[in-house]
Amino acid sequence: MRLEQLQAFLSVARTGNFQQAARECGVTQSTISRQIQGLEGDLGISLFHRSSIAKLTVGGEILLPRARRICQEWESARKEISELLAGKQQELCVASIPSLCGYGLPLVLQRFCGSYPEVQLRVTALGSDRALKVLKDGLVDVAIIMHNRFLNSSAELAIDFLFEEPIQVLMASDHPLAQEERVSWQAIAQYPQVVFKDGYGMQRLVNEQFSKQDLQYRVVLELNSLNGFRGAIAQGEWLGILPQSAIQLACEDSNVTYRALQPTAADGGKHLTRQVVLVTTRDRLQLPPIRNFCSLVLEYIPAQFASNGAIASGA
Repeated sequence: MRLEQLQAFLSVARTGNFQQAARECGVTQSTISRQIQGLEGDLGISLFHRSSIAKLTVGGEILLPRARRICQEWESARKEISELLAGKQQELCVASIPSLCGYGLPLVLQRFCGSYPEVQLRVTALGSDRALKVLKDGLVDVAIIMHNRFLNSSAELAIDFLFEEPIQVLMASDHPLAQEERVSWQAIAQYPQVVFKDGYGMQRLVNEQFSKQDLQYRVVLELNSLNGFRGAIAQGEWLGILPQSAIQLACEDSNVTYRALQPTAADGGKHLTRQVVLVTTRDRLQLPPIRNFCSLVLEYIPAQFASNGAIASGA
């Protein structure tokens, strides 16, 4: 059964004449006849009494309301998709790592809302693993996350590099390690750690680094809030290993400070960094609001972080 067969059936039922139905559908009468015959063959029953007026049979009467609903649903779907491709989208949902929600992303949000005031923008702060999952599940349109080995390129995903930033150590301003210019992993291991909850890329990165150094570390608190890190660490000797963007937000409080990490042989003598990427699906990039949002992210976020010493994509 094909849609054009149902459309031909409805036209004949409406006009009561195969020739008029052909004119209405813009095809030949023989084409209309073949479409009706094909439909009758699929159903195994005649749909019209063939006389001077094409009159519905019992089978035709049963099919008529259902054929109308099918064709109406098709037209509704076609209209909605056409509007979507034309940029008429009710909402755009974004999942972002928390550090970008406070710095980097706000400028993009302002620019986007100026271009698409009719689109309801929804932004949720999530860890990288969770953000990628909700993107793949279709719950958000765009994810801004930390790149990791589990994020593989595929035919479905569109991944754009945004910037790379150093990992640093957040501590209280009067912490013993605040006397050091650079802090070693061995020194860090002597103090309790505040870490991100499971599902955050930073937790996995910190775990991997302690494992590389063959060091044990004490986790005293798991959080998913940068304000929580700042408040907890300002109180004593706890440490937090965070990306530069999160450190900058936390250090607005004079009770905390930060120090650089000392490069290690396990990392080839290089500074520990993280990469941040923009991820969406290729089908979503066909939609003007999402395409525009991603373009704004690529235009503004790398430039902002380049001015703060992060390694940008060159945008």
